[in-house]
Amino acid sequence: MLGRHGDPRVCEPMTELAEHLTKGGIQVLAADDMSLDFAATRMPESELMDNADLAIAVGGDGTMLYAGQLACAADIPLLGINRGRLGFLADVTPEEMLDSVDHVIAGNYSTDARLLLDAKLIRPGESDRSVIAVNDVVLQRRESGRMLDFVTSIGDQYVNTHAGDGLIVATPTGSTAYALSCGGPIIEPRLHAIVVVPVAPHTLTVRPIVIPADHKIELRLLERPDVKAEITVDGDSIGEIRPQDKLQIAASDSRLTLLHPPGFDFYSILRSKLHWGHDMRKRENPEEPV
Repeated sequence: MLGRHGDPRVCEPMTELAEHLTKGGIQVLAADDMSLDFAATRMPESELMDNADLAIAVGGDGTMLYAGQLACAADIPLLGINRGRLGFLADVTPEEMLDSVDHVIAGNYSTDARLLLDAKLIRPGESDRSVIAVNDVVLQRRESGRMLDFVTSIGDQYVNTHAGDGLIVATPTGSTAYALSCGGPIIEPRLHAIVVVPVAPHTLTVRPIVIPADHKIELRLLERPDVKAEITVDGDSIGEIRPQDKLQIAASDSRLTLLHPPGFDFYSILRSKLHWGHDMRKRENPEEPV
């Protein structure tokens, strides 16, 4: 079980769920630095997934991304209890939590194998750095307000020399994250596809592209005075990219398996989280976050 246990919105349902599972004869594993008071087998967080049959993350999509990295490395499924603001990944509400977990434990669930990305930063004279992304790999400017110039190739074919703030390469899962806010399309999770989305392009005719997931993408930064750029994976920086470097992105052989209790409906989640069909003018407090 994983979550930001210092957050009251997380610790209460996490404690309730742990007690419920323990009463049902289910062994609960938790990190030994987790300060919550419930019966669990404690161990270092790095060892949790290797000893578990199911990962349960309580929190928002950020927690789910972190748990997803761990779960896919150990090849175990992940169930998400939503205590964040959006919850595209963590789709079980606290009100449904106990019933939903009981359904999953009883084998009444659907599986959802999510495509992942392998990102490899290649730097001459150094070891390559490889990272798996659940949501996206982003080339973005760093420590400067200046635009980046970079070259994009897809499937060994030259695509464009871009000028702008960067580029997002996203999985279908990540298509509802940063890529969506930059004008990218929503990709149905079952599609074997990747979306490439420019960030604040200098030329407005540069548009998002949806490509087959088996096409490799390569990005190269061009030399420009006083410009720095970095690579982020699922929102975390993996370091600077320099003009002599190459960033290669491809579909991973690994998959993240999400579990959903009965009644899971991707389009219902879109309607709920994106407020489709709602008249936003009728919100009681217009200053509340959506």
